[in-house]
Amino acid sequence: MVYPPGEGRPTFQVNLQANGTRLACGWTADLTEAVRATAAWTGGAGLEETRGRAPFIRFRPWALAHEREPFGVVELTWWAKLDRVHMPPYDRHPRAHALLTAAYAQPVLRRLMPVNSHFNLWFSTSVEEFWKARIGYVICPYDEGLYGVRNEGETVARTETPEEAVGLMVAALPQGLGPAS
Repeated sequence: MVYPPGEGRPTFQVNLQANGTRLACGWTADLTEAVRATAAWTGGAGLEETRGRAPFIRFRPWALAHEREPFGVVELTWWAKLDRVHMPPYDRHPRAHALLTAAYAQPVLRRLMPVNSHFNLWFSTSVEEFWKARIGYVICPYDEGLYGVRNEGETVARTETPEEAVGLMVAALPQGLGPAS
């Protein structure tokens, strides 16, 4: 995907995606460089080769590891979500990232599909129809500095830290929960 310069963005933004997941991105004022990166990527070049042809392209170590040996759907989703803090426009939301980081620290949650919308976070036991297989609470990073833990729209608790909110979520999960499939 190439986004032209626009409101507040004086450069071209180039996102390199594979199967709907952004693996790399970069910004350049030079249209020729944007075309060079796009041509390399769509022509089958890997991340390192694309960066060699278009040095403005950036990617994180997990993307290179995934390119070499593809991750499963759940693991790839986790890495892509956790990595958003390094890529605009998501880098403006540290509380949502802190919540994801706290959830990733819990082994039982790392096995589930992380789902977020409007910075709220919940989990699913399904990788395909995740909205139909939601499990557990929803955590909402409130603007007033708290993390809300909700169940079916009702507030269960408000915590000061994302770790506390995630702890409540984990405690409420059923025992023996298997990985998302």
